[in-house]
Amino acid sequence: MIRGAAMSLTLRPTSRILSSFVGDRFLHSTPPLHQLFRYSPGSKHVSMQLSRTFSGLTNLLFNRRNDELPNTMRKRLKPGKLSPHRPVPGHIERPPYVKSKQPPGIASGPEVHDEKGIECMRASGRLAAQVLEYAGTLVKPGVMTDEIDQAVHQMIIDNGAYPSPLGYGGFPKSVCTSVNECICHGIPDSRALEDGDIINIDVTVYLNGYHGDTSATFFCGNVDDEGRQLVQVTKECLDKAISICAPGVELKKIGKTIQDHADKFRYGVVQQFVGHGVGRVFHADPVILHFRNNESGCMLLNQTFTIEPMLTVGSFNPVMWDDNWTVVTEDGSLSAQFEHTILITEDGAEILTMC
Repeated sequence: MIRGAAMSLTLRPTSRILSSFVGDRFLHSTPPLHQLFRYSPGSKHVSMQLSRTFSGLTNLLFNRRNDELPNTMRKRLKPGKLSPHRPVPGHIERPPYVKSKQPPGIASGPEVHDEKGIECMRASGRLAAQVLEYAGTLVKPGVMTDEIDQAVHQMIIDNGAYPSPLGYGGFPKSVCTSVNECICHGIPDSRALEDGDIINIDVTVYLNGYHGDTSATFFCGNVDDEGRQLVQVTKECLDKAISICAPGVELKKIGKTIQDHADKFRYGVVQQFVGHGVGRVFHADPVILHFRNNESGCMLLNQTFTIEPMLTVGSFNPVMWDDNWTVVTEDGSLSAQFEHTILITEDGAEILTMC
């Protein structure tokens, strides 16, 4: 892809899709569900390969039929033009993956911190939250997503931090901006926001050797009831999931909590994109599934990880653009996401990415 040129667009259902900038997990077609995800350390993509039977079952249970989707005049997203690379001052510490230009996948082992590490995580989480809050104030009709990236980039480096997405596996920008049907990893470009859009802004900062990761979905102008309810329920899913977190709690309860609430509204829960441990590395164990599952593992005291559910009005099946990052819903229906980095404490969970 040449900077400044329009990207080509070919929508393709993919069995190899990027998940939260993390490595390969292989989805086998044989049940039970907990056997469906497999992870290979150090690899680059998430893999998904559903049998016709299992795919049909999940569509029947969780996807709305196309004829049930409301009529809308909203146009499908198309790629815009990318601005030139934004520099980062030399004195700012870079994550190790920036030089290699290769995504490191998920680091084995959880992110569990001592007192100094916890304070560093609080600092990076606080900055990420402040940047996200500021970015949200920029969401207005006519504002280009590239302008949001410029503002986010500048605020992060002004605070002595590095924008974690920039250069991760070749990602070209400092923030992800996912509009309307974009599930995640939208690349900021020349597209101007329109009245009625919803936009997820995903901010991660690398400060003093620690990553803080957060995202929220914002309203642009006058958003219809369908969009507003989706965003509200997605936020509720995150809040409910955080509320059950504590030392010794099974990780799989996160997915059950999220899917139980989403099912009440017949929303799809995207399965291929996951939460993850975060701290000294961008992505670490454990992998956090946002849907019902039987994966093993429990939460640990002083552990940090993200929860970041993605819900859809219609199909939760993802389609990737030719840029190998932007992922949209198969049927063009709306998608929303919220994310926090949390710390497991003796009393439950502390949200680190709050102002």
